[in-house]
Amino acid sequence: MMRLPRLEDLPLEEGARVLVRADFNVPLREGHIEDDLRIVTVEPTLAYLLERRARVVACGHLGRPKGVADPQYSMAPVATRLGHVLGADVALAPGVVGAEVDAAVKALAPGRVLLLENLRFDAGETANDPAFAVALSALGECYVNEAFGVSHRAHASIVGPPQTLPCAAGRLLEREVEELGRLLDNPRSPFVAILGGAKVSDKLGVIRALLQRCDAIIVGGAMAFTFLVAQGAEVGASLVEPDMVDECRELLATGQVHIPVDVVVAERIEADAPTRIVGARSIPGGWMGLDIGPGSAAIFVDLLGEARTVLWNGPMGVFEVEPFAAGTRAVAEAVAECRGFTVVGGGDSAAAVREMGLADRIDHVSTGGGASLELIEAGDLPGLQALREGRAA
Repeated sequence: MMRLPRLEDLPLEEGARVLVRADFNVPLREGHIEDDLRIVTVEPTLAYLLERRARVVACGHLGRPKGVADPQYSMAPVATRLGHVLGADVALAPGVVGAEVDAAVKALAPGRVLLLENLRFDAGETANDPAFAVALSALGECYVNEAFGVSHRAHASIVGPPQTLPCAAGRLLEREVEELGRLLDNPRSPFVAILGGAKVSDKLGVIRALLQRCDAIIVGGAMAFTFLVAQGAEVGASLVEPDMVDECRELLATGQVHIPVDVVVAERIEADAPTRIVGARSIPGGWMGLDIGPGSAAIFVDLLGEARTVLWNGPMGVFEVEPFAAGTRAVAEAVAECRGFTVVGGGDSAAAVREMGLADRIDHVSTGGGASLELIEAGDLPGLQALREGRAA
């Protein structure tokens, strides 16, 4: 896989200001962090910098505040949790860029961390505004990208700083590229990919890319129903993308794509809704498929049992609601049992294996769902390209 500049390549004199772009987009409920994985995983990189007495200016985004300051998306909870992880207070800057932020950075002592406010409070972040990128870059003397989960976005904080600052990949980003690269560079066969989620259109590109590498692709989740319609099935009120039916028919013709043979159906997505298990090709009118059935799960588990390389991205159903969780649970357990190299590609699948206590039995659980799929599809990401083409240390 591609070589990226490493932390060891940076000119880190004591007191050097290092701008670290992390992926701090953690799930919040009523101001409390529900899952701190994205904070915990940045610790090795920050520890390396702090041991060398760098002055760390960390930054990231939270939610979608749409270019304006919004208190509900403040980075304050992240600063508090990051402080607990590091065992030292993390100060929160009074903004993203500007005179007050410049003053806070200037006052930062060696071996300490300052966290900028939400990058997306400034519209220049997602617009990749050159002026915003310049102002942000001015806060550091070196730059580290530790935000794999956002590196498929050509945003200002991702692609701007490497143009002017000595740059490097953080430990997490480096490991993500290395582990996901094993899926691209001569993966062991049989290679089985499991894809779920709502829309075929969201994953059409990665399906086509995986067909060049995989022996089998298992399709579950709501997107399976568009494939079923392509076979002439009756799918009731299940989600379908009519403009993707022809594409699905072509994919099925490869013989590599496996879709459900039975499904769990209900008339509403609620824990107390009456359910049935029916053949996937004959869902009653008004009922919708919300999980794969036990017959499908058994077929998929058998395929995974023979696999020597596995990629899983996307649940098999609405696993957050218990009556529709069995399919995702069966697949998660089969991936954990697999003797081959296993990767869970972020997002809901990563959440599922963590909730089920299976994460430590997966070889690599990615922190970036969309980024992992785009890397597999395109073989590169804007953030990685920016590091490779950036200013040498």
